[in-house]
Amino acid sequence: MPKASIKLIFGNALRALREDRGYSQEELAERAGLHRNYVGSVERGERNVALENIVKLAKALSVRTKDLFESLP
Repeated sequence: MPKASIKLIFGNALRALREDRGYSQEELAERAGLHRNYVGSVERGERNVALENIVKLAKALSVRTKDLFESLP
């Protein structure tokens, strides 16, 4: 079985935090000032996320930026 990409692992962590808060992708995107399609593509591991957007997502989820990286190898 191939190893999951770092982008997919990050996306899964983002999805888990979003779902823990009961947010839809659309709600998270709105809170972060991003497009909902962008959030979906990040969660699917299709995007190499810019640092500025990681900070926006962390703020929208009310977590520290480093919390988004805890599941990374």
